Amino acid sequence: MSKRAFSVISPTELTSSVVFASPHSGSYYEPSFVQGTILNQQQIRSSEDAFVDQLFADVPGFGAPLLLATQPRAYIDLNRAPGELDPALIEGVPRRGQNPRVASGLGVIPRVVANGRAIYHGKMPRQEALQRIDQIWYPYHAALQGLLRQAHDRFGQAVLIDCHSMPHEAVANLPTHRAALPEVVLGDRFGSSAATEVMDLVEAAFVQAGLRVARNAPFAGAYITQAYGRPSRRQHAVQVEIDRSLYMDEAQVRPNARFAEVKALLGQVAGQIVKIGIDQDRRRLAAE
Repeated sequence: MSKRAFSVISPTELTSSVVFASPHSGSYYEPSFVQGTILNQQQIRSSEDAFVDQLFADVPGFGAPLLLATQPRAYIDLNRAPGELDPALIEGVPRRGQNPRVASGLGVIPRVVANGRAIYHGKMPRQEALQRIDQIWYPYHAALQGLLRQAHDRFGQAVLIDCHSMPHEAVANLPTHRAALPEVVLGDRFGSSAATEVMDLVEAAFVQAGLRVARNAPFAGAYITQAYGRPSRRQHAVQVEIDRSLYMDEAQVRPNARFAEVKALLGQVAGQIVKIGIDQDRRRLAAE
């Protein structure tokens, strides 16, 4: 496994079937990548889920593992399929059969960051793109699969909490009163990636913490929830999107005055979510 691809922070004792992961909070920018981009330091970080790894740093203390990407989303997007190659960026890729994400520049090797700003001048060799996928995408997903398999083998089920952040503008224009804008958006691909009971319990953890929650709009979940959510096999996947304006200055990409408060709040939420994996296991054992 590549040490550049991810890190896993394991609990002292694994006590829950819940696995937390943050695929977009990686912040190690390869010098060659920085030199090759046409964006400045703040612009290149605009699509990064900055500080999400810190917000959920307390998870291992509750008995669940935390998987963290090392490389940034602008370098490789771990929430895309490895075959989502962009012909407008990568040499030798046919233009047929593109999905909307790839067409907009948001494939597994992104062509743009937030607001459609181009990352590169011109195209990159196909071999360079495939090398990133081999060295980073596959090791990260092998680690994720391993953690979910471990949970399922130990507890008879696995619950993935896929942690992300969203620009405030993503919810600012929703058709709702400003005071009622969601601060957290949970995605289960409209019920296909997680059982209703699991989704209800995850939502309840955020609501009990005083956070406003919406489901599946404007984000329902992408590749990870689609690939790993298998409720019929007792493997559930829920995407969590947190409004960045709660805890950071989005323009400067730095924590704001509420960062410590929000981190503590999300630590409480994580502690409640971890109990899902414990309580359900107890109910399962009681029924056997």
